[in-house]
Amino acid sequence: MGRLVPTCVWRASPEVVLALDERFGPPHDAYVNGSQVWLRDDGPSGVTVEWRLHPVAGYQRPPAVGTYEVFEAAADALAAGVQPPAPLERLWEGLEAFAAYGDEVEPATLAAAATESLGVPPDASGVADHDRIGDEWERTGGRTSIVAALLDQLGPG
Repeated sequence: MGRLVPTCVWRASPEVVLALDERFGPPHDAYVNGSQVWLRDDGPSGVTVEWRLHPVAGYQRPPAVGTYEVFEAAADALAAGVQPPAPLERLWEGLEAFAAYGDEVEPATLAAAATESLGVPPDASGVADHDRIGDEWERTGGRTSIVAALLDQLGPG
């Protein structure tokens, strides 16, 4: 078993995407695998939290939108009540928040701080083995669900 990391998870929904856009703005980074990342000093005692919007397994970027524009295009469309560049369930499966640099944080304290920052309580929180989840994701070439694996480890919220 790898090192257990305190984490919070939200299933992807229009509410989560809109809260990210409204409260955090554009992601600090975006990846070709579909991940969207924010680094914010909004954890307990100012701890830097990595907020990572995880793509669906087998993610395919919508053809008309660049890697760095996917989140903003989707969020703008949801805010306007129109169809995003791809259905949300084909873009992201969920959001994860964890201490970015391995700081010691109690899961319940992280969940409270994350809820305050995002304005939406997580679906689950606790500790997760990132190494095991990442190894499985790599082994399958990105065809496994990171959020499902996190939720399996975290159990009911």
